Amino acid sequence: MTKKIAILGSTGSIGTQTLDVIRCHPDAFTVEVLTANNNERLLIEQAKEFNPNAVVIVNTAKYQQVKRELEPLHIKVYSGQEALEQIVELSTIDVVVASLVGYAGLQPTINAIKAGKQIALANKETLVVGGEIMTKLALKHNIQLLPVDSEHSAIFQCIFDELPYGNEIEKVILTASGGPFRGFDVNRLETVTPADALKHPNWCMGAKVTIDSASLMNKGLEVIEAKWLFNLKPEQIEVVVHPQSIVHSAVQFVDGSVKAQMGLPDMKLPIQFALGFPHD
Repeated sequence: MTKKIAILGSTGSIGTQTLDVIRCHPDAFTVEVLTANNNERLLIEQAKEFNPNAVVIVNTAKYQQVKRELEPLHIKVYSGQEALEQIVELSTIDVVVASLVGYAGLQPTINAIKAGKQIALANKETLVVGGEIMTKLALKHNIQLLPVDSEHSAIFQCIFDELPYGNEIEKVILTASGGPFRGFDVNRLETVTPADALKHPNWCMGAKVTIDSASLMNKGLEVIEAKWLFNLKPEQIEVVVHPQSIVHSAVQFVDGSVKAQMGLPDMKLPIQFALGFPHD
């Protein structure tokens, strides 16, 4: 059976890469819902290719154009923030990919958890602002929050077959590339531009994450994300600069062993892992 996927933020970096994964595995996944905030042109192109059951364009000013172009395909079109928050409750959805940017992803993800959907979480800000709420809800509804961030996916891959046997986490090691300004002194930092900050040496990501990575603010958010995802204390989270971005993260267990997940810096790998979990 194929899994039916809803992608919140299908026109962003994670959303488009999720569609790349689905494009490569049409027998495993189909697109049920696509949503976008403003990029109606790409949303329309995606809908014409993947023929979802429904799309949401949050910007209501662009609703008529999207509706007019998708009407011949009999794709349902909705608009507005309320539609975004409610669309995740469709009974036909199996997995919700939460790849919205910032706080906007919180309420739709909460609604998806309440509706019993598997969550592929690529929106770390939802855990930063509502981690306690989300993790308690997920526990209540027996929902596994599957991280799509490469570092947190790596940690999850290291622990999911260890914890059932009582091998508890001693600490996790989050890796950081250091961004484009690693090694810069104060004088060089005075002349850098936003365009320089957007030139990440290893990863192809959205603008917000790339800028946050240049300042290492993103790593701070990821520490908070790790705390909630894996029920850790701050002192159990260590950050190590690893410029090559091959070791995506590691876990040290109470028995003294260390497991690391390694791979090329490609976000499609953690996306594919989350969509396919649990793997037969």
